[in-house]
Amino acid sequence: MEFYPSIERAEIQEIKKFQEQKLQELLVYLENNSPFYQRLFKENNIRIADIRTLEDLQKIPATTKNDIQQHNNDFFCVTPDKIVDYSTTSGTLGDPVTFGLSDNDLERLAYNEAISFACAGIQKGDVVQMITTIDKRFMAGLAYFLGLRKMGASVVRMGPGIPELQWDSIFRYKPKYLITVPSFLLKMIDYAEKHGIDYKNSSVYGAVCIGESIKNQDFTDNILSQKIKEKWNIKLFSTYASTEMSTAFTECEEQIGGHQHPELIITEILDDEGNLVKEGESGELTITTLSVEAIPLLRFKTGDIVKAHYEPCACGRNTMRLGPVIGRKQQMIKYKGTTLYPPAMNDILNDFNNILCYQIVIRSNEIGLDEIIIKISTDSDSENFVNEVRDHFRAKLRVSPKIEIVEFDVLSKIVFNPNSRKPITFTDLR
Repeated sequence: MEFYPSIERAEIQEIKKFQEQKLQELLVYLENNSPFYQRLFKENNIRIADIRTLEDLQKIPATTKNDIQQHNNDFFCVTPDKIVDYSTTSGTLGDPVTFGLSDNDLERLAYNEAISFACAGIQKGDVVQMITTIDKRFMAGLAYFLGLRKMGASVVRMGPGIPELQWDSIFRYKPKYLITVPSFLLKMIDYAEKHGIDYKNSSVYGAVCIGESIKNQDFTDNILSQKIKEKWNIKLFSTYASTEMSTAFTECEEQIGGHQHPELIITEILDDEGNLVKEGESGELTITTLSVEAIPLLRFKTGDIVKAHYEPCACGRNTMRLGPVIGRKQQMIKYKGTTLYPPAMNDILNDFNNILCYQIVIRSNEIGLDEIIIKISTDSDSENFVNEVRDHFRAKLRVSPKIEIVEFDVLSKIVFNPNSRKPITFTDLR
């Protein structure tokens, strides 16, 4: 299997022509097999023969998470006996949605992760420790395992949490890479320092970071990444994916954005009116999946606000690269005339070493305006701590949210809910 696909190094026009051929194959497949898209084509008088280029995609209405929630079964293009795995979305933007994968879809998922990990530098024979769940209908954990297996790497399936066991496994099996939520690396470092573990001389070379951003929009390290690297000199690679996409955008060694795999996905960046944004502008990532058998998606709006980068990469790939997620469209906050997204507030809170955990809560006040409450657990004895946090918000974001101090035992149970795949650092009550 080719883990460094030649199409990713092809000329831009060749990549476009390749994707247009794949698009036409997808449209025929949807018209023959998808109840949802059959109805969408009919209701909007769309003749798939008229969709010849990537630009022609604009003639087709976009699909949203709400569509899948309301018509989940109509998105299936295969009969139930062809489904070999059921996964669900994490529910970040609402109720979870069921996704079924056929045997071919699992092969595609494995291929996607294999070429993505290869992009980050992982090779056959490397040992990789997975600090993420593979159960609870979580597609990503399964994808990581299948991809590593396909490329010939050795997998240590540790699952999330328990720093003591993670370190025991690291010194026992000597993994070169970790797959983890990056903030957990700080917990591992803290545990190692408190228990005299010589973590700086471990086998770990790098970590593929999931679920949280580690870069600013100019690809410099954000505060979370800086705090990790100040303590532990390892490489951190961003990766971005979702259940709906069944495709990952992973950084190469140049670390300037996650590379698109043109044989697996078509991308559009749209403004609020559904038009393509100008190059260099941010907008909502909208994707069309290629070679998916059970639930292919056409112009699916992910809800993620991103910026695309098109200049060729020094690694030799000519594919589009995605910058860090700016925020989720539904999580946009209008606060006293300022537009905010949770990642910007995460960066500020991560700047304080004595914040043990936090949660950002958004609600509507009595006159219908957005209100921000920052719940914080801290080990600081300073009477001015709350003012210091508030002043930092004013300096960085020009806003001053309400701040509440909460006991760690109380807040940590909410943030690190065992039923959630990720720390619940943001709650929207609007």
